[in-house]
Amino acid sequence: MGNLLEIKNLHAGVEDKEILKGVNLTIKPGEIHVIMGPNGSGKTTTANAILNNPQYKKTEGTIIFDGKDITNKSTDEIARRGVFMSFQLPEEIPGVSVTNFLKYAKNKVTGKPVKIFEFKKELAKYMEELNMNAKNMDRSLNVGFSGGEKKKNEILQMLVLNPKLAILDETDSGLDVDAIKTVSKGIEMFKNGNNAVLIITHNTKILHNLKVDYVHIFVDGKIVKTGKQALAKEIEENGYSKYKNLI
Repeated sequence: MGNLLEIKNLHAGVEDKEILKGVNLTIKPGEIHVIMGPNGSGKTTTANAILNNPQYKKTEGTIIFDGKDITNKSTDEIARRGVFMSFQLPEEIPGVSVTNFLKYAKNKVTGKPVKIFEFKKELAKYMEELNMNAKNMDRSLNVGFSGGEKKKNEILQMLVLNPKLAILDETDSGLDVDAIKTVSKGIEMFKNGNNAVLIITHNTKILHNLKVDYVHIFVDGKIVKTGKQALAKEIEENGYSKYKNLI
């Protein structure tokens, strides 16, 4: 099976500041990859560059997704091709219910009308498995939700939209142990042999309940070390100091 995502010699930044300085990353279907690193090392910039967030300017390199060059495609088109990203700080949308937001998003991604009865049944099933309050389906998206509820909502969106690549940016940030277990369960529910997950995190709590394939250490805009799950445990115990000398 071919590669799902290939990032080749990617340079990108914000305004005149270069943040990514030659990132190379390959993800195959069925894999879970983890990006770790100190603040400002380029983790979130990488995610935004994949989605072609206009705030982040690419100056060199290519991004190939599912065999197609998406380097300069619009964010909407990249999402329709099957890339999903959860955010560190999920947006609140007053007046738009969780159900209507997800129905609209699924319609935009698939280009097909949503059968509302089947859709609500699917939604209720996922919410039950994620230990979410079913009444939240009718509430405005993320308005008045706790931090844990917002992050669970992101996982719910991932399951409903069923992308080929899910990028989870600091989804575990600020969550208690039980909420992290729920997020990990959602990732396991989503993962199969045809899709992939890219987790961006500062710590290893979310990895305690997951089997990951590769861990990449970012320092100063580059991947300075790639290893298996044991590498995350090493970072948990010793930090990043020894890897800062590799740039």
